Order: sequence, then structure tokens, then C-alpha cells
Amino acid sequence: MSTTLTGAPVSPGRATGVVVTMPAPVPEPPEGTVAPAEAEAAVDRLAAATDAVRERLEALAGTATGTAAEVLTVTAAMAADPTLASDAQRRVRDEGRTPERAVWDAANALAAQLEPLGPPLSERARDVRDVRDRIVAELTGVRPPGVPSPGHPFVLLAEDLAPADTATLDPAVVVAIVTSGGGPTSHTAILARALGIPAVVAVTGALELAEGERVVVDGGAGTVVRDPSDAEVAAAERAVHVERTFDGQGRTSDGHRVELLANVADPAAAKAAVDAHAEGVGLFRTEFCFLGRDTEPPVAEQVEAYRGVLGAFAGKKVVVRTLDAGADKPLPFVTADDEPNPALGVRGLRTAAGHPEVLDRQLQAIAEAAAAEEADVWVMAPMVATTAEALGFVDACERHGLRRAGVMVEVPAAALRSRWIFAHARFGSIGTNDLVQYTMAADRMLGPLAALSTSWQPAVLELVRSTCEGAAQHARPVGVCGEAAADAVLAPVLVGLGVKSLSMTPRALADVAAVLSRVSFAHCRALAHLVLEEPDADAARAAVRRELADVLEELAL
Repeated sequence: MSTTLTGAPVSPGRATGVVVTMPAPVPEPPEGTVAPAEAEAAVDRLAAATDAVRERLEALAGTATGTAAEVLTVTAAMAADPTLASDAQRRVRDEGRTPERAVWDAANALAAQLEPLGPPLSERARDVRDVRDRIVAELTGVRPPGVPSPGHPFVLLAEDLAPADTATLDPAVVVAIVTSGGGPTSHTAILARALGIPAVVAVTGALELAEGERVVVDGGAGTVVRDPSDAEVAAAERAVHVERTFDGQGRTSDGHRVELLANVADPAAAKAAVDAHAEGVGLFRTEFCFLGRDTEPPVAEQVEAYRGVLGAFAGKKVVVRTLDAGADKPLPFVTADDEPNPALGVRGLRTAAGHPEVLDRQLQAIAEAAAAEEADVWVMAPMVATTAEALGFVDACERHGLRRAGVMVEVPAAALRSRWIFAHARFGSIGTNDLVQYTMAADRMLGPLAALSTSWQPAVLELVRSTCEGAAQHARPVGVCGEAAADAVLAPVLVGLGVKSLSMTPRALADVAAVLSRVSFAHCRALAHLVLEEPDADAARAAVRRELADVLEELAL
């Protein structure tokens, strides 16, 4: 008799396989001491182990692309973090602790400082503990953290996954992910979507699953079926082999156009977007040429980096987001390291108040790259909250000849005051990850808050509608470039709310296009009205899945 566990659906698709559990974390090292005469040698061992871990992570980042490369770069930077290193060394020198015990305690102390700060910075606590385990493993000679290799495809079960582990998953081997923790916008969820691996997080009862038992995972419905029937297994196996392609033009069944674009983080990711027939780029993250540096990259270097993406999209739209520093992406040349709550601090466009020259040089580089290539370049600023900020950014872009200047809508204030903001901004792009966390006041890494941390929340969708209505008063287009855009079931709802374009991981394009092509624009509007009448996210999602049951069954979604 099959039983069904439920959780938060974060990466669509169905898969079946046997459960393999993530290995237990590196054990806590025992209390121990080193003699004063041996302290410097112990510090040297600690430094060597830290360097080895950082170099391995940097090597992995060098072979990855897009979001995975960005995640691995940030984790590698955490391994080199001077705060962690200096505290661990102090504990060896001043307290006589062994290197492994010193780094364990130093990392725990740093993680404890990060956790109360709220997302996205609180997410770095998971990275700190991951780096801690890797350094301790290097020092003690035990097996480092990592995904198991049983020699056959499997469903990976974990309490949660470190971003560095998720970024290196092989979709041909890990057919699905089930976790007891995490949330819909955690790094596990984001990377699973980018890799095309069905995933359900915050699953009640997940850790009761037995090693080797067969399950069926439905990442779209958020279910894990234990002891599935032969028919359920066969249906999941058929779904795995469903291959769809996108023809390069998003539209509803009655021809209403919806631009389907890709999120791109570097030139390598641009190739994946081109191969998936994306209509353009709805979010070009420019942080890749800033991260891991102590100084701002020169204009010429930025121009070359941007051209690597723009050159892949001749004649097509590329929306470039200016530097989104701060919070979980601190950069010493624009952000402070002592903010009490960086998630609500100086991040995104706000860094330009103290460092206008950094924004000015980036806009210069974008303008030069645009002039050298044939892409249709649009530019937008992150973390805009007021009309004055929008006007200031548009004016700054105009000075560089960048006529299509817009804003990210991630702050509820911007959504609520959109008709004033779009009197100046030429377009808008809704970043649903931040909009969800700021609207619901929910840490996206916490499993108990997974029900709150989803774009299906009617309150969040009300803000999407408000943004679109305000922009429509000035005939300004609004897109979505957050993770919500990759949800093929939510896509028609967003279109019904007034969204003109959806930008997502390239892997999601074909599924989103397939659903939209089977739903009329009038039906999209009816679905939008339906979700806004529901009391909560679960009810909203269930209502739409019922309405689209035949379409989802046909498409095996």
C-alpha cells in the first residue's frame, strides 16, 4: 500500500529511484591542545588545509557555469575568509587548541553571527559549516563532505545540501532530490531547477525513508510516494523520457505573445541559453566579473566580459542588471563588513550612494560593450525602493546613452508605488526571490517556513498585479526574472496578472512554453483571478493544478 509524503515543490518533473542517503557530516573533533612550542606549526597546518580546500573549490568553480559557478566561487571565498582564518589561528595560538578544534569552534561562532541576520546572509551560515567540515576533513584525513557514488542512479535524501554539493550534482546519476529542510528559494532549490533535477524540500517525514527503498518523486506537485505501484513507477519512468524543445517564440494557445528569456550569469551560460532557443536574456547577472576580488575590475575588463554575453544574442534583447553587491555578495570596494542586518542594508543600487563612481564606470562599460555588439541592450538596477532612486538611475543611464533603463521590483514599496516609479523607469523586472522574503519575512533556508517562502503566496501575487497595473498606466512592460518564472504551472498565472516576459534557467524554457501554448490568454486571466481569491499558497497552487489537470497530465508535469 503506497503512502505519500508532502513537502514544498521546488523543481518540476517526475522521477523514480532507490533512496540513497547523504553521508553523515564530518564528526565534531574532540577537545585537544597543542604545546606552545608547537603552536606555529599547528597554524601552518591549518593554513595549508584551508588553502587546499579553497583551491579545490576554485577548481570546481572553474569547470562550472552559471549559478553553479557563482555558488562555488562564493563558497571558495568563504574558505579564504579572513574572519574565519584569523579567529581559528587565534584559538590555536592563544588557547592552545588543535587546528581542527580551532576551525570547528571559529566556524560555529561565525555561523552563529550570520544566522540571526535573516536571508540572504543567513544562508552563508550553511556555507561556513560546509567549509568547516572540508577543512576538518583535510586536517584529520577523514572522508570530506560529498555526494555518495553507489554506482547507479538514485534519489538523494538529505536534511539539506550544501550549495557546493548541489552545484556538482550529475542529473544522470541523481534523478531526484528530497530534503527535510530548506525552502523553495534556497540554493538547493535554485540549483536543482538549473540542473533539471526534480526536487521536493521541507518534506515531513523525509528522514524516515529507508536506504534502498524505491520512491516516486513529483517535483511539481511536491510529493514523495513510498512503496509506489507498478503503474506509478511506469508513469514516472515515462515522464523521465519526455523530451521537449522550445521553438523560440513564447505564446498562449490563442497567440498572445509572452517573451521567454533566459537568466545568464556568464558567457558559458549564454551558450546554454542560445542552445535552448531563448528569445533573449531577461537577467544578465554581472557579478561574475566582480566576485572574489578586492578591487573593482577596470572598465576595459568589464567591457570584454559583457561582450562575451552580448555577442551571443545579436538582434535580441539582453537585460543587464547592474552590480548587485551587498547582503550575501559583500565586496570590499563598495560594501561595509559591519552592518548589523545586511539583508536590509546597503545592497544593490544603494551602494551607489557611497560609491557613485563604481556604478558610473559599470554603465560606461555596458555602453561600450553595447556599442561594440548588436544585441538590444536594456539596463536595470537592483533593489530600487523609491521614485527618486528610479529617476536617479534612469538619469545616470541617459548620461551614458543607455536609453532603455529600468528597475528590479524586489521591495514591496516599489510594487505598491509602481505607477510613480514607472513614470521614469522604462520597464520593470520582478525579482520574486527577494520579493517573497521581504513580503513574508521568512528565511528561505528554514524548512518550517517553506510554506511561506513561495511565490504562490497570494500576498506576493497581489504585489505582482500591483506592479503590472502601475506600469500599464505608462505602457511600460513588466517581466519576472525570479525563480517563479521557471514554474511552468505558475507561468500562466503570472501572464494573467499582466506580466509580459518570463526569464528563467534555460532548462525550464521548453516546459513553460509547452504549458502556455495550451492555455488561452483569457484562461490565464481567469487563473490569476482564481489564485487571488485563495486563502494561502497551498490552496492557490492546488486550485491551478486542478484547473490545468489535463494539460499537466498530457505534459507529464
